Amino acid sequence: MTISLPEPVPRAMRRVFCLDDLEGEARRFLPPAIFSYVVSPAETGATLTDNRRVFDEIRFVPRILRNVAQRSIATTLLGREYSAPFGIAPMGVSALTAYRGDRVLAESAARANIPMIMSGSSLTRMEDVARAAPDSWFQAYLPPTPERIAALVDRAARAGFGTLVVTVDVAVRGSTEHYERAGFSSPLKPDWRLLWGGMTHPRWALGTFLRTVLTDGLPHFENSDSDMRIAVMARNVVREFSGRAHLDWTAVRRIREQWKGRLVLKGILHPADAVSARDEGMDAVVLSNHGGRQLDGAVSPMRMLPAVRAAVGPAYPLLIDSGFRRGTDVLKALALGADFVLVGRPFNYAATLGGAPGVAHAAGLLARETEMALGMLGVNRLDELSPELLMLRPETFFTPHAA
Repeated sequence: MTISLPEPVPRAMRRVFCLDDLEGEARRFLPPAIFSYVVSPAETGATLTDNRRVFDEIRFVPRILRNVAQRSIATTLLGREYSAPFGIAPMGVSALTAYRGDRVLAESAARANIPMIMSGSSLTRMEDVARAAPDSWFQAYLPPTPERIAALVDRAARAGFGTLVVTVDVAVRGSTEHYERAGFSSPLKPDWRLLWGGMTHPRWALGTFLRTVLTDGLPHFENSDSDMRIAVMARNVVREFSGRAHLDWTAVRRIREQWKGRLVLKGILHPADAVSARDEGMDAVVLSNHGGRQLDGAVSPMRMLPAVRAAVGPAYPLLIDSGFRRGTDVLKALALGADFVLVGRPFNYAATLGGAPGVAHAAGLLARETEMALGMLGVNRLDELSPELLMLRPETFFTPHAA
């Protein structure tokens, strides 16, 4: 199976020719407060900026006359064959930016034969997504007590998820200044700015928010615990998503003992932490700085990738996210040792603008770019990629002796 561009192109996507185009279109569609929540980085945005800058520091050295007529971007990850080496990263409150956004993303990913990771801060019950797209993954933000962690893990297992992703880079709450400045808050406060934003963006107000309220009721965080629903406007929202400062490897060991499926840690940057995850029995890790939303000034995962690969060995599965927008970005990561790439915000925007056809269009664009770049590199299969096809600056990457 290959990922192809849908025909006809969704009307709202006719000016979208690459993933970078999606942000501008989404900015026009969404109220400023809602858009700001999705796009906002931490503090100065230094981490977000570097997530893109690093790709400009890596150049290709293509080969020629290699007969690339049979090239393929299909790959295998954690025992499952996928049509492309990328999937959809977990994104919170997707149902506030697109009508039933979590289901749209999950079902679209299933049709494209790529993985989608459902966020623990989603507004759709995990059971509903698992029924609609059984091969989806679930990402958890750990509750503060062992009992509540165990109950949440049990719930994910009962729902039918085969892969659990635990995000570990949120020991404390990150910066919220950017989206609060634009009028978004947690808990969500229905003030005059939100009202005006809805009035001036009627397609979102009618097609997403009002439609959601009429069909599904007031949005709630549905998956932060085993059975607790927290309204997006509830005063205890922040408290219920806090209390992780004391968590350590002991919590992960308990989950490993309990969870019988595939277990992935997301939010790893240091090679020593990746080695610990491997040694504790994690099936894979995701190198990530949370898309620049947590610690400002954190290193780009791409800068850490060669050192992490060297630390964990050639066979251990490494996924990576944060800043990927082009097929060439994907190939650079795979050539440096990643097994798979996760893409976040652009797929959120695609669901916002075009629903399931929009997500299919975005996936098709990225797949086409990836396959095209593979051919121009003179490569037929993803496992043929290596650093020999790249021109690298040593100062771009972390080296262990510099720690």
